[in-house]
This record gives sequence, C-alpha cells and structure tokens, in this order.
Amino acid sequence: MNTVTVKNLLRVLLDTNILISAVVFGGKPDEVLSLALEGKFGVVISPILSVELLDVVNKKFPLSKNDFRLLERQLKSTFEIVNPTESIDILKDTADNRVLEAAIEGKCDYIVTGDKELLRLKVFEGVKIVTAERFLDELKIED
Repeated sequence: MNTVTVKNLLRVLLDTNILISAVVFGGKPDEVLSLALEGKFGVVISPILSVELLDVVNKKFPLSKNDFRLLERQLKSTFEIVNPTESIDILKDTADNRVLEAAIEGKCDYIVTGDKELLRLKVFEGVKIVTAERFLDELKIED
C-alpha cells in the first residue's frame, strides 16, 4: 500500500547509503534528502530497502526509540512505497539488484547512490544512476 503517491514530479530512488550519509554525515546527500522532504521531487522506496535502511541505522548509528520511530514515520509519509514484481539479477551484490528492482517498479528517473557497482552502470532501463553531487547539478540544469 502506498502512503504517498508521486505524480508529475521527477521520480528518484535514494539508495540506502545516500540516506544514511544524509542522516549521519550531512553534505551533498543531506542536500538531496532535504530537497526530497521539501517535495521538490518524489522519492521511491521498497519495503526491502526500507528494512535495510532501518536495520543499518539501528545497528551502526543507534537512535533513541523516539528518533527511530520518527525516522520510520518520515519514511512512510514522505516516500512512495513500491513492491517490485520484476526480479533483476545482473549485479554481484544482491542488495544492488533490489535497488534496480525498486527503481524500475517505481518508474524512477534517477537512482542516487554512492555505490560504485551501481554507478558503473550509468543508466539501467532508462534510469540514470548518479552520485548525490551529480544529481544536484542535474537538478539545477532542469530548473
């Protein structure tokens, strides 16, 4: 069930590493996340990616129970949740394949990631795969 429907906006999948970098370290990933939270573009996530994000945050960067619940609520209220129906198995890392599946199911325009294997693809089935810095540059061009 989608809690948010993204219509007529640029559709973007923010990889888990970008979301964690945004929350923990700031920088360009945080700029990207801030724009998403402002509604400048639509963000897509799948249940598998959501669980991965919450699991990594909980294990590596423990939050208080209240902050953790707030993060969960923010995900559900801001991101469109898609359930991929197509299975992709082109990359060595299974988690990277799950990112591609969610982006395809969510009809995304971009995947924003720091993952080198994903970035090497550059484009997958019409979805541009870029770093946070490159995405911000491309947003400026499209404005």
